[in-house]
Amino acid sequence: MDYRRFLANYEPKTFKAKKQFFQGSKRDQLQRYIVKTLGGGSLREAVQIPPDTTKEEWLAVNTVDFYNQINLLYGCVSEWCTRETCPTMNAGARYEYLWADGKAFPKPVKCSAPEYIEHLLEWVDAQLDDESVFPQTDAFPPHFMDAVRQIFKRLFRFYAHIYHNHLQQLQSVHEDRHLNTCFKHFLLFVTEFDLIDAKELQPLTSIVSQILEQNPKIGDSMET
Repeated sequence: MDYRRFLANYEPKTFKAKKQFFQGSKRDQLQRYIVKTLGGGSLREAVQIPPDTTKEEWLAVNTVDFYNQINLLYGCVSEWCTRETCPTMNAGARYEYLWADGKAFPKPVKCSAPEYIEHLLEWVDAQLDDESVFPQTDAFPPHFMDAVRQIFKRLFRFYAHIYHNHLQQLQSVHEDRHLNTCFKHFLLFVTEFDLIDAKELQPLTSIVSQILEQNPKIGDSMET
């Protein structure tokens, strides 16, 4: 997907700089591979680990890619997602998210949706810059998978909030299809690698069920 076209009609808030890997490095090549395969049709095939790539390398590169996608998407809805319109970070009446990071916010605190999302983006940005979590080498730490799962669990909350609170606004400017494509890619990736518990997906259960039914895992789709 060309995200520049998605942003063409907006003057969003300041974005964080897009995360990129060193030009010519293995991870830079994988990032280019992601862009190429996303334009090839099947998103289910696009999330598969490419040849000569470890699971950890693939997860690391895609974590950066999904962070960049959500960073851009937030800029597109930020004019509607304000402290006044969204005083809590929720996904409908049943789900409200509190923010905690163990450092600046050691205990969960209630905050507006834009505050939560900005804390989230800053937190993920710091995780990606921390070489004890995302090393430049292939020596991934033992806690790498736990860190990735925590990141994706929280990134999902962004989508849950947008679908419950800002979908109609995106529909009004004919940008809901871009949101749907981004979320479909995100969901197929996290379910391919079991990165989010099913209970965490409940705020969007109807959308999730429909996407997964229409896009079974490659091994499952071959079964009779």
